Amino acid sequence: QVQLVESGGGLVQPGGSLRLSCAASGGISGANAMGWYRQVPGKEREVVATITRGGGTNYADSVKGRFTISRDNAKNTLYLQMNTLKPEDTAVYFCKLDLWYSDYGQTKFGPFWGQGTQVTVSS
Repeated sequence: QVQLVESGGGLVQPGGSLRLSCAASGGISGANAMGWYRQVPGKEREVVATITRGGGTNYADSVKGRFTISRDNAKNTLYLQMNTLKPEDTAVYFCKLDLWYSDYGQTKFGPFWGQGTQVTVSS
């Protein structure tokens, strides 16, 4: 059974840094695109950054130059390095991985979401 485990969230002062991780396990044979999303209460989930299997990246304008997305294909793990954090970055951050996985002997493909990790930027 596929599981995604996020870690690295927390409370940080403005200007500080955090590194989020998202590790996938359980019958995985490979990963395609991956991404980080965030959501605040009362608003829709928004994309923060995405990365292709080959390493191509895209960022929301609000985080360009401050956040860096990366991945380790051998470990099926996704990262988000967040620098120069601002109060408006406060949100629950979710990872999304498009995975090939084994399901009762069949190889399937689909999106999986992490459980979410809270990032709070406040003095």
